[in-house]
Amino acid sequence: MSVLGGGTRRSYLLRKVLGLAVAGSVAVGAFAGCGEGEGVAEDATVAAYVEAPLCAEAKQELGRHDGRAGDLRVNAVCLPGATEGPKLDLATLGANARRAAEDSTAVAYLEALDPRAARFTHPILEIAEIPWIASSSGKAAMAELLELISEAGSGSLRSSLQDKLNES
Repeated sequence: MSVLGGGTRRSYLLRKVLGLAVAGSVAVGAFAGCGEGEGVAEDATVAAYVEAPLCAEAKQELGRHDGRAGDLRVNAVCLPGATEGPKLDLATLGANARRAAEDSTAVAYLEALDPRAARFTHPILEIAEIPWIASSSGKAAMAELLELISEAGSGSLRSSLQDKLNES
């Protein structure tokens, strides 16, 4: 049997493709499970990832609520800045979104109003099913998140927050 373009056999390619497909589906299944399930245990700590321009105000607002929303503790995780003057640092933007996506306690991503940055962060956050709140005010974004968490029903907190954000 002759294969065009080289000496790679079809059976080897088929095994390789099937192996990658199985590995990919396992990884996607594990990743998609983040934030899903029976809900968040009472008095658990959840994380809100906050872009640098909003962080100081967001932490101040969180402090006014004693770091709590309903029966949950909320931790604000401040992210490194991703702008240098008018330029965006795409590597930092991607790393920030991936950091939130890799954290099973992440329930939201608070971002500055910058549609240029959103084009790079939203696809990563969507895959992880992490809702985002875009605002020019860290105080307003955190206040909105805390209210949404307090109003959330049972089940996946991420899904509940996303549903509430879609309603407004």
